[in-house]
Formats: sequence, C-alpha cells, structure tokens
Amino acid sequence: MNLECYYWYFQSAIPPKICDDIIKYGLDQQEQTALTGDLKPDKELTGKETKDLSKKRKSNVVWMNDRWIYKEIHPYIHTANANAGWNFEWDFSESCQFTKYKLDQFYDWHCDSWNKPYDKPDDPNTHGKIRKLSCTVSLSDETEYEGGDFEFDFRSAEDGSNQPQICKEIKPKGSIVVFPSFVWHRVKPVTSGTRYSLVMWNLGWPFK
Repeated sequence: MNLECYYWYFQSAIPPKICDDIIKYGLDQQEQTALTGDLKPDKELTGKETKDLSKKRKSNVVWMNDRWIYKEIHPYIHTANANAGWNFEWDFSESCQFTKYKLDQFYDWHCDSWNKPYDKPDDPNTHGKIRKLSCTVSLSDETEYEGGDFEFDFRSAEDGSNQPQICKEIKPKGSIVVFPSFVWHRVKPVTSGTRYSLVMWNLGWPFK
C-alpha cells in the first residue's frame, strides 16, 4: 500500500514525569525476554528457536494494560490517524509493551502486522481483527544512551534502492511516533546506556 505519510510524530508530547512514572512502574514488574510473533511465551524455546531469536531480537519487556497509560497516549493515536490521512477504523488496543534495550540489544527489521487476523474465539476484543496502527513512545532522554536508532524502511522505491530512514523525531524524551502496522522498522543495537520505550498496537477489522 502506497501512502502519502508513512508515519506521524509528536515531539516531547508526554511530560517527563509521566515517562519517568512509566519507567519506574516497568522496572518494578517482572520482565520477560522479548519474543517474536511466531513464538509463544508459555512454551519453552528449543535450542534452534533460541539461536534464531538471538539473531532477530534481543531486549527485555514488561506487559502493561493500565488505564492511565492508555488515557495518556490514545489522543495522539487518534490525532495522527486523522492528520496523516489514514483514517483507519480501530476499536481496541492490546497490552502495552514496555521495552528495555540494554548494551548490544536490538530488534531487527520487522513489521507488527501478520498475514492473517487473530484467531482467538475466546477473546472478542481481538478475534478476527488485525493490527492497524502501531505507536512507539520514547521514554528515555536521548543523552541517556547511544545507538538504538529507530529506523523505517518504506520499501516503496521501484528500483529497490531504498535506504533505511532514521526517525530522528522520536529521539527527544516523551516523543511519540504513530505508523501503520504494516510499515517495516527496526531498532539498531544500543552501544551504551539503556533505551526505554513503550509500544502500543491498535486493532480493527481487516481492510476491505
């Protein structure tokens, strides 16, 4: 799908105190090793799965579904959806992913959507729906870490000459970037310090 806008951003939108509160709350919870979409959190990984995962993604995550967090971020998602001209219909947000990227941790190229809707008959909030809008919030000040660049690959050049584009707009603390969930992106390895972020996926019925 070709778009006029592939992402929309709000710099320093979330107050530093709110960012710090989310970080403190996240650090107080039991963290998990971050997985990729085809791996199940309740299943022990095989040796091959562990090796393959280490090539694709290294980070630690905590899941959050607290109303005060959604209340803080949802208005920006609605505004981005309208201002960018996407006007995607969506009606539910999954649990937020608080992510900690330490030294040498990263998440290689991926998109957040899958080729099929969720198959979860016991969960009416997600069953039959797809991820439509992704949102990433930078919780760390850009002086607190090096590396860890958030990059897009729009994959729209006819000659295949696309170059990754650093999303510099998300670097200041409290900045938000919203983008369609089918847009490819990555987080490059952190070379010093720790990068904290919050990710939210927003669902709706499949495109028609």
